[in-house]
Amino acid sequence: MKKLLSMVLSFVFVCALFIGCGGSQKNEEAKNSLERVKNAKKLTVGLEDTYPPMEFRDNKNELIGFDIDIANAIGKKMGVDVEIVPTEFSGLLMALNAGKFDISISAISINDERKKAVDFSKPYAKGGQVVIVKKGDTAVKSVKDLKGKTVGCQLGTTGEEAAKKVEGLKELKTYDKATAPFHDLEIGRLDAVVADEFVGRYYLSKEKDKYDVVDSINEEPIAIAFKKGDKELQEEVQKTIDELEKDGTLSKISMKWFGTDIYKK
Repeated sequence: MKKLLSMVLSFVFVCALFIGCGGSQKNEEAKNSLERVKNAKKLTVGLEDTYPPMEFRDNKNELIGFDIDIANAIGKKMGVDVEIVPTEFSGLLMALNAGKFDISISAISINDERKKAVDFSKPYAKGGQVVIVKKGDTAVKSVKDLKGKTVGCQLGTTGEEAAKKVEGLKELKTYDKATAPFHDLEIGRLDAVVADEFVGRYYLSKEKDKYDVVDSINEEPIAIAFKKGDKELQEEVQKTIDELEKDGTLSKISMKWFGTDIYKK
């Protein structure tokens, strides 16, 4: 019995030792991530590449978008190359904490649940859900006017969540692609579309004569995600973002993708 007890205690001690070493290793990795990025002269960025205008592929299959330009501007300012790591959105934070990439810039809305998993920068943009109508349509001027109307949104998005909370809709139609409800709005199958403000502003910048944003439903600040405790890299990236806003770089990127300066005070 004593021998067994001794073996058990030894096992527990060894496990504790390994766990402690593992914890120390993780802390050391987080501490040294900025140094690693600078030494490698490369910053790896995880994002989902199917969300225009934030991050998507053009007809040449090249990655473009608002977040892509933000990431490249950060890299240039820090003096490092940027490597994009396409990842399913549902697995982004898990992959970040597993060390698959250094940071994630992918229109990630800050919420309490995500704050438990990762650390965030200050918001670099404030989005939200908006109501979009066909140009010249005066029947819908606010969220309240959606009562009795047919509304479209993209399936599985926060736009769908927001639309479901609107009372009195005649019908809520969902679509697999972000572009699809805009087509149906244009041809009269929908009275309005509920979509992310960035998506809406993007389509307005491309199709100024077709759509109008008439109301906002909520606000969703978005930020850059970091591994828990990765303070040195977080502070460096935040300092860089602050400088990019001050020197007007972020305003130029905003004008390029949204046709308006979201950083204008």
